[in-house]
Amino acid sequence: MSFAIALAGNPNSGKTTLFNVLTGARQHVGNYPGVTVEKKQGTCTSDAGLFDVVDLPGTYSLTAYSLEEVVARDYLVNETPSMIVNIVDASNLERNLYLSVQFMEMGIPVCVALNMMDVAKKRGIRINIEKLSQLLNVPVVPTVARSGEGKKKLLETIAATIVRNKGKEVAPLKISYGMDIDGALDEMETLILSDSFLTQNYPARWTALKYLENDQQIIKMGNDSNALVAKRLEKIVNKVTRHLERTLDTHPEGMIADQRYGFINSVLKQNVMTYAHDRNRIQRSDKIDKIVTNRLAGPVIMVAILLGLYHFTFSYGEIPMGWLETFFGWLGAAVAGVLPDGHLKSLVVSGIIGGVGGVMGFVPLIMFMFLGISFLEDSGYLARMAFMLDRVFRIFGLHGSSVMAFIVSGGIAGGCAVPGVMATRTLKSPKERLATLLTVPFMNCGAKLPVFALLVAAFFSENKALIMMVITLISWVGALLVARLLRSTLIRGASTPFVMELPPYRLPTLKGLFIHTWERTWQYVKKAGTVILGISIVIWAMMTFPGLDNQKKDLFEVQRAGVTRGMSAQAVQEMMAQDSPALSPRNQALKQALVQIDLEEAQAGLKNSAAGRLGVALTGITRYAGFDWRTNIALVGGFAAKEVVVSTLGTAYSLGEVDPEETGSLSDRLKTADGWGPLTAFSLIIFTIFYAPCFVTVVCIAKEAGSWKWAAFSVVFNTTLAFGLSVAVYQVGSLIMS
Repeated sequence: MSFAIALAGNPNSGKTTLFNVLTGARQHVGNYPGVTVEKKQGTCTSDAGLFDVVDLPGTYSLTAYSLEEVVARDYLVNETPSMIVNIVDASNLERNLYLSVQFMEMGIPVCVALNMMDVAKKRGIRINIEKLSQLLNVPVVPTVARSGEGKKKLLETIAATIVRNKGKEVAPLKISYGMDIDGALDEMETLILSDSFLTQNYPARWTALKYLENDQQIIKMGNDSNALVAKRLEKIVNKVTRHLERTLDTHPEGMIADQRYGFINSVLKQNVMTYAHDRNRIQRSDKIDKIVTNRLAGPVIMVAILLGLYHFTFSYGEIPMGWLETFFGWLGAAVAGVLPDGHLKSLVVSGIIGGVGGVMGFVPLIMFMFLGISFLEDSGYLARMAFMLDRVFRIFGLHGSSVMAFIVSGGIAGGCAVPGVMATRTLKSPKERLATLLTVPFMNCGAKLPVFALLVAAFFSENKALIMMVITLISWVGALLVARLLRSTLIRGASTPFVMELPPYRLPTLKGLFIHTWERTWQYVKKAGTVILGISIVIWAMMTFPGLDNQKKDLFEVQRAGVTRGMSAQAVQEMMAQDSPALSPRNQALKQALVQIDLEEAQAGLKNSAAGRLGVALTGITRYAGFDWRTNIALVGGFAAKEVVVSTLGTAYSLGEVDPEETGSLSDRLKTADGWGPLTAFSLIIFTIFYAPCFVTVVCIAKEAGSWKWAAFSVVFNTTLAFGLSVAVYQVGSLIMS
């Protein structure tokens, strides 16, 4: 038998961990229709049956304050799953049951998964499961998601409850909200039922509650459905609101929240929750936080952890990176040996293998970075980072919630600016939200990481972890200074208060780490195999055509004929195929001369291509930052996606070589290339940190800001800033080194 269930719960309740335990590798990620909120779905096969599982966005409430809450609520109404599995943190029962009560008020079939029972036990909390189930009138199952404990019992309970209640309507929970609000609710409920107002989707009493809670989505739906009834409902709301303000100095929304918590508290006091020892004692997480979030020790520990993360990434990622570089080098040589000379060979070897292979070579580095970040995230430390950085963010006019958007964008390294921009939805202040989404692209996302890794490996190989740490600090400081500038000029406004939940420390599970690491790495691989492949082919074409005209080609042929005068074509071919040490001194000189002519022809052809002409045209300006025409081509391609910078450099330096199959890694080629050095590399790193976001991020900024004006501002302002900083770095560095 098949069952459709949805997992819901507060952030940090273990909801995603339970989803991973239930579905394992049988899951996929997409988006909800019409919005950019992530949608996770999967299947679970057990003795109790086959379960189609949806992981709803984490939310504290069903009132439409954020897009995540709207998405979760709309899914429940429109998709009508057989049951909602509400994951509740057993160690924070009172707060977590607030969402459960709202599900029950909607009349939705609910099963409570009482998660983190091990944490509750360590804190001395004892919960009477049967009593809680009896008082709430819903099944309650104890679980420990991270270890899979209770999984079988949970699935059996869900299946049995669905079968037992099949064909029966679930009676919505009714809570008394006091005489004033209860009277208004009764009046509104009668009016709603008499006119069938939104009753096709929602229970009448629940709709009345949403009007009292000033839920804008329901109010808009009501106006669209029946403006006359909506106006009468709003009149009742206004009346009770004025009365509550006069008599109790409160408002309906606050009163409803208080009464819900009062209901929950009354349930828990009926011997549902007891304590084995003093509940106010300092818990393990609190003891750790006294050190980890300390004003002095906290930042030092954070920097040490980040340095450790980078050291781990480069130490263990370099070996498999070398394997992949060798593999793509072998593949390029093998394909070059099979295909005849011509555009097809150039496309496959230089465009596809040289371009995509350059990006794919960094997969191990990306994977180890994601593994480290997943560990910090699952352990609860990332939330502590956000908590500590809130103090700093306030100085620069940002909100504490901006921290998570920065971290998601790659504040440590390896994230993505797109979900970072989306994460700004949690900010209630429009101005703080705008300042945040304009500065999150400065973070070191996973797309920039291959560029940094390439340049650091080539020119700063002795201090890789330290240089990566410096790059991270530059991106954060730059973002904060720009935020301060924007908040002082274009986006003025007062700061709003910040409250953040710190989840308890947990030891991440291997399965959870594997799933999170694989999901993020696969997104990178998929991007390299689709977006980057397409862009690499386009850029190869731009770097190949129109090429040299016949007159210039004839000049190079004349040069070759002059070098090989008196030699047959077969003799020339045999000479070029032999290793130079095996040749006579005369033939070595001849071969070297021919190689030089071929190199000059290849570079002339690249310079004469569409991309080459653009790159050369830009050198009049970019030379002040130390960029040559090939680098310009790569940076222009980087507007589409930052990974393209590496793939384009790979293609450019492959097309510029006589024999691409015999060249070394891109790092080795850059080391020996004219004009390259540590100063040029660092200038390029600075430019990559700050210049225009990738195209997808620009589109996302326009959508989230509600205007293409801010998206265009991001492109122009960021690129101008990046170029100015790169010029300053290169010119000052040149003066110091001269």
